[in-house]
Amino acid sequence: MEKNDSHSILMGYLAWIFGFIGAHRFYYGKPVTGTIWFFTFGLFFIGWIIDLFLIPAMDREADNTFIMGDTNYSVTWVLLFFLGVFGVHRMYMGKWLTGLLYLCTFGLFGLGLLFDYLTLNNQIDEINSRHSAWA
Repeated sequence: MEKNDSHSILMGYLAWIFGFIGAHRFYYGKPVTGTIWFFTFGLFFIGWIIDLFLIPAMDREADNTFIMGDTNYSVTWVLLFFLGVFGVHRMYMGKWLTGLLYLCTFGLFGLGLLFDYLTLNNQIDEINSRHSAWA
């Protein structure tokens, strides 16, 4: 049986660099604690430092939770982090209409970006689940 490796530990550590704003926690599908880290600067930087050692466990948990497929989690998150206001991540997922809407409205005036930070892993999981059901 093939090991599910939906999330990259390297990407987790790269996101950890910006982890004091919760980036690595959002990436690993932990939107509640990602939001807490965002508003408290990684629980006053203490939680951020502790997370350096917790990333391997977060990676394993994400690999066990989310389905690997054609839509790559790491690529989608990088596109959201750097080009989210232009909707490029949505276009990559095949959501062209909302991608164009994000492009014209700067990510639905930021509210769409907030929604995607909170739900992106589940959106990708749903897409990958649909594609694996067709195969």
